[in-house]
Parts: sequence; C-alpha cells; structure tokens
Amino acid sequence: MTRRTTVIVGAGAAGAALAARLSEDPDRDVLVLEAGPTPRTTEGFPAELLDASTVQGAMPGHPANWSYLGHLTPDLPYTIARGRILGGSSTINGGYFIRARPEDFDRWADAAGSEWTYERVLPVLRDLECDLDLGAGRFHGDAGPMPVRRASQANPAARAFAAAARELGFPDEPDKNAPGAPGVGPVPQNVVDGVRVNTGIAYLNPVRDRANLEVRGGCRVRRVAFDGTRAIGVEVDDAGGRRIVDADEVVLCAGGIATPHLLLVSGVGPAGQLESFGIPIVRDAPGVGRAFSDHPDLSVGWRARVDLVDPTTPDTFTTALNFASPGGDHAGDLEILVCVTTTSHLLTGSSSTVAGGTRAALRHPLATLRAVRGASVRRMREQVAHGRDLVLLVGLQGEEARGSITLESPDPLSQPRIDYRYLSTAHDRERMRLGIRTAVALLRSRSFAPLFDRLTELDDATLDDDASLDAWMLAHLGTAIHLCGSASVGPAGDPNAVVDGFGRVHGVEGLRVADTSMLPDAPSRGPAATAVLIGELVARFMRRGD
Repeated sequence: MTRRTTVIVGAGAAGAALAARLSEDPDRDVLVLEAGPTPRTTEGFPAELLDASTVQGAMPGHPANWSYLGHLTPDLPYTIARGRILGGSSTINGGYFIRARPEDFDRWADAAGSEWTYERVLPVLRDLECDLDLGAGRFHGDAGPMPVRRASQANPAARAFAAAARELGFPDEPDKNAPGAPGVGPVPQNVVDGVRVNTGIAYLNPVRDRANLEVRGGCRVRRVAFDGTRAIGVEVDDAGGRRIVDADEVVLCAGGIATPHLLLVSGVGPAGQLESFGIPIVRDAPGVGRAFSDHPDLSVGWRARVDLVDPTTPDTFTTALNFASPGGDHAGDLEILVCVTTTSHLLTGSSSTVAGGTRAALRHPLATLRAVRGASVRRMREQVAHGRDLVLLVGLQGEEARGSITLESPDPLSQPRIDYRYLSTAHDRERMRLGIRTAVALLRSRSFAPLFDRLTELDDATLDDDASLDAWMLAHLGTAIHLCGSASVGPAGDPNAVVDGFGRVHGVEGLRVADTSMLPDAPSRGPAATAVLIGELVARFMRRGD
C-alpha cells in the first residue's frame, strides 16, 4: 500500500483527536503543524493553563492565545481569545465539556448526512470519553482519552442555585451528557484533581513516540498550496524560514476563525472578495466566513452576605440551568451558569481585586496593549472595579443573528475582520432579556435569600423597562467564544456550503476541514466536546476512504 502523508493544521480540540486517531494507521504519516508551543509533558504547560479554577490563558495578550479583535456589535469591539498552544482552546477555556443535544445532531444531519445523526454519533461520543462518575453504559464510556467529571455541588452557591431553579419550576437534569429535558444540574468538565486536561494531554502526548506521527510547534501556516484545484501542501513560516511542506492531503483544524481565514488567503472564498484583494481564485466559495453563529453572554454580578469562595476546590462554573424560551425552536435556548469564585480569581488567579485585575497585563504588558487595541480597556477597568463580584453567566444558546469573517488584507499574517452582529434581532433581545430577568429571579428567590446581598450593576428601573435593559445588554455584552459555521457543511449544490459531511472542501481535491467551522450552527450547549467529536469522526471517515 502506498504511504500517504497528511498535514493537519492546528493541534487543538479537533486537530489533536484527529492526529491521534489517524496515526493509528501505520500506513499513514501524520504531521501536525501548530503555531504555538507543543509541550511533550503535562508539566511542560504553564501552571496557569493547568489550573482549572482560572482562565488566565484567555486574558488579552497572554502568549497562549491569538487575541483576535472582533466587533460584537458595530459599536462594541472585543478581544477574542483562541488557543495558540498544544490543545488549542481546550487549554485556555473553562473546562466545560457538555455534549451537543440530540436535536442538534439531527438538525445538522439535514445538511451533513446520516453519519451525523445522534444515533450514529453516540458510539463515538462514548469512545472519546472516560466518564469518571457514571462509567460505561448506554450513553457513556469509561475507556476514552477525555476524562469527564461533573463539578462538585458542595459550594453553598451551587446548592442554592439548584434549589432556586426548582423553586422557579425548572426540572432537574442530573446528566447533561444524556438525552432528556433541559433543566438544572452539575456541569460535566474535562478536569481531574483541579487540572484542565486539554486534548494535547489526553490524545497526543500519550502517542508522541509513534514513528509515523510528528507534532511540530512554532510553525505558522500562511496558506494552503495548490496545483490547480488540488491541495499539495501548505506554506509555512518556522525556525527554518518560509517554505512549502508537501502533503497528499491537508486538513484544516485551525478553529472557527483561523480556518476560514486560511481558506480565504489561499484562494477559496467569495470570488468578489478575493478579487478585491488580488488573491488568485482557486474556488469561488461564497459560504466561507459568511454566516457564523456563536453564543452571546452577559454577566449578572452580585455580592454575597457571607464568604462563598472556597480556595480548596478547583470548580468554577459548577451548575447550569438550561431552559427554553417561550416559542423557542431549540430544546434549551437559554443557559445560566453559576460561578462560585470571584471575577478577579477567575481571570487572574488572584483573590486581590486590584493586583489580580492587573496581574495578567503586568506579566505581558506590550502584548496586552497590542491585544486590547482599545477594545477591552473598559472591560479591564470593569473587571478591576468588580473583582470581588460573583456572577451568574447568562448565555443565548440559539441566536438568530449571524456573523461574518472577511479579509482586511491579503497578508496571511494579518487578522480578518470579525463581525458578530449580536442581539441584532428583536427575538434575540427578547430572549436575552428573559435570561437576565430569570437570573435575577434566581438570586432573589427564597432559596438564595441566606446568601444573596445585592446586585452590583443592575437596578430595578433597568430591569423593569425593556428599552433600558436592551441598552444595558448592548453595553455589557460578552461572547462565549463558541464560534461555529464559518465554513459550513452542506450538499455540493448549495452555494453557501463549503464542505461535505466528511469534511471535504467542495470543488477542490486533497483538502478537508475538521473543526467547529464546519458545523451549520453552534450547538445548544458549549462546543468543546463536539469539537473533539469532529476530530474523531473525520478520522474515521478518512481511514475508511470517505
């Protein structure tokens, strides 16, 4: 059998899983190119990236993330963290590892084909996890690479939150990684003994010694190299300079922002946009960067009557309430997460409001200034001012609004323009208002009364008036950074479809996408577990010749 060389661009949630599974085939050589560092051991990762009680790696300017500049609304710039290290964003995120809903998979199957139905993907979901709470069963596995453990409910705020949800009439959802009605329950996490177990640790490092697998860090991919419409490798910058790395097949696993950007600068994208930047057209693909979705979120800050922060527990977002808005077409299009640590500790690993609020910036001052570029200065001031706050994080999980990723320059090293258009529809604003008011009702419930002191930013006049609350929401918006659909799956006859259900890019040969950019839309829960699933699925497709 002829040996094949596969180049995988990006060692993140999907890329690490894909590389580990593909390299199980001894007749295939697998080369993973990662722009950031690729530690070979768990101890080789910076301590703050292993500490699951903080998200310091997502702070602007941290070397483990790209710090993209985006616009959540036309008037609200925002710094967007995406992982730039082995494990990708699974190394810098909150450790939330909840599967997409069965309804999500069945909706995606309409565009991607029968391989994506819930019944077809369920065995793969079992294979990728090691459920440390429930073990093996119909819905769970106990032998996969990714450890899954549900967050502790020991904190009084977690217990009060669950009781408040029941008080308001919401059902229990004890296993959020199984089918069933949405409700309140513990958050599944890829966290063990306080360590955020990223996909580099779980998938790649255990098999780094395979003779047919190479993981190369510090390697920035500039574009896909084509011979006509066939991908023949990638152009890279690394320690050896600029050169072409040859491949029989290239798989883009660079994430929801970098993957469409790479396609565009490589000549795969809307013809008019490519022509305007002088980029030779390989394939007119109008869907590249066209209509992504994400999860807008807002923090409802509050102060407690008693000290609730337990420094001995690594769990941060312990409990989630998922529920459907009236008339919503998603089975749980709203989510409220309770955070049991202060904003200051979550962002910086410090309990000191002032020192903590500036610690990350002081560690990487020039990088931080470059990263915020005016986008996050107000947010950083707010984080310092509200560093002692606890929060309920309210997310809209089935937004109507769609964003776009477009070129600002033909230079592959430049950043694209990212426009979210959050809350641009009346229905999205209506549902987010419901989420905010529900969060406040939880805090003001009888169950929360022994703990709740006061809200720190919202007041009743704002809460009671739709226009005032809309203005507050638009001024305080954040994003879950769950970007999906920027190179969406669909049939070849759909002009907006970029890839087919096997990840193959329409209209070219030798090029696939395997990350959340291929999903038609964002799942009803966070996409981390789904990103790993994508790597597993595409590896299976490739190994069987699809």
